[in-house]
Amino acid sequence: MKTLFILEAMTTVNQAILSSESELESLDRAIGDGDHFINLKRGCAALLAMHDELSPLAPAEVLQRMGMKLLSTIGGASGPLLATFFMTLAKAEKTSDVSTLADIASAFQASVDAVKQRGKADRGEKTMLDTLIPVAETFTQLTQQDTDRLLLLTALQQAAEQGMQSTREMIATKGRASFLGERAIGHIDPGARSSQIIIHTICELAKTKIA
Repeated sequence: MKTLFILEAMTTVNQAILSSESELESLDRAIGDGDHFINLKRGCAALLAMHDELSPLAPAEVLQRMGMKLLSTIGGASGPLLATFFMTLAKAEKTSDVSTLADIASAFQASVDAVKQRGKADRGEKTMLDTLIPVAETFTQLTQQDTDRLLLLTALQQAAEQGMQSTREMIATKGRASFLGERAIGHIDPGARSSQIIIHTICELAKTKIA
C-alpha cells in the first residue's frame, strides 16, 4: 500500500458517500438508528482534515491514525468497527511490506476477521459483513489464481454488490434492525450499502492506476 493512494481513496470515498446521502439516510430510517450517514460524513470530514498531517507518513502510520480518528469521531456501532478495520490493516502493513495484491488480500481478510470478532457477527446477519466477507473471499481466491488486475477489481465490485443485495431478504440479528424481526425483510442494510459504496469507489480508483 502507498500513502498517496490511501489519501486519494480517502478523498474519492468522501465524495461517493456525500453523493449517496439521500439513499443512505432512507435505508437507515427504515431499519436503523437514522444516524449512519451523519456518522460516516463526520468520519470522512475528520479524515480529510488530517490530509496534510498524514501525507508525509508511512502507510502503517497513516492507517493507524485514521483508525484512531474514526474511533474518536464516529458514534454508534460503525466507529469501533471501522476503527478496528483500519488498525488491523495498519498492523499488517507494519509487520510486513504489504505491496503485492496477495499481500493486500491477506491484510484485507485479517481486517474483516477482526471486524467479525469485534462485532461478534458473521455473514447472514444483515450487517456490513455481508458485503465485506464475500469481497475478502473473492480477493483471496483470485489473487491465488493470479487473475488479471482489472478483472480482479471488477470481480471485487461484483462481490460487494451481490453481498449488499443479499441483505434485502435477511432478518437482522444485530443492532436496532434486530428488533424489527421480519419487518426488516425487503430493506437493504445501510452498513452493507455504505461498505459496497466504499469498495466500489476504491476499486474504480485502483483501475485508473493500471498502466
